[in-house]
Amino acid sequence: MQKFLLLLLLLVLLGPLGIDLYLPVIPLIAKGLNSNEPLIQSTIPLFILVMGIGQLLTGPLVDYFGRRPMALLGVAFYGIGAVIAASAPTPAWFIASRILQGLAVCSTTVALFSCVRDRLNGDEAARAFSFLNGTLNIVPALAPLAGGLLAAHFGWRAPFWALATYSLAVFTLVALGLEETRPAQTSRNLKLPFNAYWLILKQRRFVVFSLVNTGAMAMALTYVSLSSQVLMGDAGLTPLQFSLAFGCNGFWIMFVSVMANRVIRKAGRPACLTIGTLLMGLGGLMLLALLTVLPLPWRLSWLGYMLPVAIACSGLAFLMGPAASYALEPYPHQAGVASALNGFVQMAGAAAVSLAFIALPLPPQLSLALVMLLGAVFAGIARAFTRRLAGRLTSLTPRS
Repeated sequence: MQKFLLLLLLLVLLGPLGIDLYLPVIPLIAKGLNSNEPLIQSTIPLFILVMGIGQLLTGPLVDYFGRRPMALLGVAFYGIGAVIAASAPTPAWFIASRILQGLAVCSTTVALFSCVRDRLNGDEAARAFSFLNGTLNIVPALAPLAGGLLAAHFGWRAPFWALATYSLAVFTLVALGLEETRPAQTSRNLKLPFNAYWLILKQRRFVVFSLVNTGAMAMALTYVSLSSQVLMGDAGLTPLQFSLAFGCNGFWIMFVSVMANRVIRKAGRPACLTIGTLLMGLGGLMLLALLTVLPLPWRLSWLGYMLPVAIACSGLAFLMGPAASYALEPYPHQAGVASALNGFVQMAGAAAVSLAFIALPLPPQLSLALVMLLGAVFAGIARAFTRRLAGRLTSLTPRS
């Protein structure tokens, strides 16, 4: 099982690596391509949006062709996208590379979530999702610093050559080590299963728990998108100091994720949802206090910003694993379709929420605080919903 989870971890890292490795070098990319910085920065939510929408297309493919082939195809296209980004002559080519990599991560994400659903259930699945979500936070802990160092020594294209190298290594390991997990009775249909999507979306359980991860992902995406403006612009941190602050928060989430796994094992998923709701809400209220109550020096302090962020990110660590397992649990024979729809709601919904709040004429801290509070509301509703699930599991098998 450890080998199985480690291979899935290599796949899940493709997503955050595709964002965090080039975060501190966005100004250098804009300068190198004779573009403006906001355009290059917009490729972050674009990447997430493509990931969300594309999963609706890749879900049926994962069920039809299998988890392993689609994972390998996704890794291959991810590497091609990295090469295009590394050699991009214009902003248009760079944007195209990000779209291709976003589509590639759709395939790997649906495949790995389906693999977990094929092999595990209940609290075991929740622990697996928490492990994957938690350990991937080593990427925001180290990737910005690594990307900055690579760019400083070899230019802004170097991080993307590093992504191409990583994808080649992952392709080799997955090809050699990942076995197919698709159950024999899995529904196989190449047509887009609109009827299945609709039947799943009509299930309140699925929507309630998918929205939890939408809120959590929206908080993370808003934080990532606004962090350079707050930490380097308002707080005056250097790129190196920014990378260190960003990295410390990533290590913190890793530590909290380990704690969340223990809570799942000893107290169950509802307890995790309760803790996550409280932490997400507390982070949002602390950011509001930063803007309305605390003196000006604290408002411009990096610590005054990062402390509420760390608390809210702790909530994220407690929420995402249990919510994903609750959402996917009733679909043992349509794991690919259900995982794809869950990914769409999570990714596309988070991108839409994040872009909407970032676009509002509000201070960045206030935008982030409002997204945190929205995430806490979604999580609180889900926690209340778990009381209806006590002692039973409803099996749902919608037909496409």
